[in-house]
Amino acid sequence: WSWHEYGMRVGAWRFFELFARLGIQPTLATNARVCEDYPRVAEQAKRDGWEFMGHAYDQMPIHKVEDQAAMINKSMDILERFTGKRPVGWLGPGLTQTLDTPELLVEAGVKYIGDWVYDDEPTTIRTAKGPLVTLPYTVELNDIPMMIVQHHESDYLLKRATDQFDRLHAEGKDRAKIMAIAIHPYISGQPHRIKYLEAIYDHVGKHDGVLHWNGEQILDWYNSVANRTKMKAAE
Repeated sequence: WSWHEYGMRVGAWRFFELFARLGIQPTLATNARVCEDYPRVAEQAKRDGWEFMGHAYDQMPIHKVEDQAAMINKSMDILERFTGKRPVGWLGPGLTQTLDTPELLVEAGVKYIGDWVYDDEPTTIRTAKGPLVTLPYTVELNDIPMMIVQHHESDYLLKRATDQFDRLHAEGKDRAKIMAIAIHPYISGQPHRIKYLEAIYDHVGKHDGVLHWNGEQILDWYNSVANRTKMKAAE
């Protein structure tokens, strides 16, 4: 508990400082109870204009939740009351879902998910309740598997992230690519790791043609492109 507590007491503020300095408003995938138990952190994210993304109420695997629909709606309702806006994105704890989850998310107002890590570009999946967009998320540039499971040294985040960025940036000259970095304040917010996260953005900042968008902005862009494509096909 105290390790995670460090992230909320100390590590998160290193994130706030970094992204405020860079003028970036990232997506915050947050358990809804953070708004209740750590309002100071949630309030800062709200003030800084971060996008709030549904991430369940507790950090519990979806398949272990007795009433999944109730949990999803409770989470979305809490975030909506706190921010004044209903979230459009969802990330399952540990990327967990059941066969019913996509339909339940659409019913709760979710427009995009990050659980399906199968592409560098958005896709649209069909559900019985309507379409749901999948946005690129990552288990490869995620500090939990990288640092806690694979036990890499702190600077490895920088190496892997810059290698990924360089390839996607090169490919992006012909077709837009999306790179996600998944960080947690109790891991990448540590004093011995934060400079490598800062160095990633230093590297990215040296390149032209790069946008720092949150999930909702990517969703809006993707939908606008999809609509233009449909209109052109109908001509």
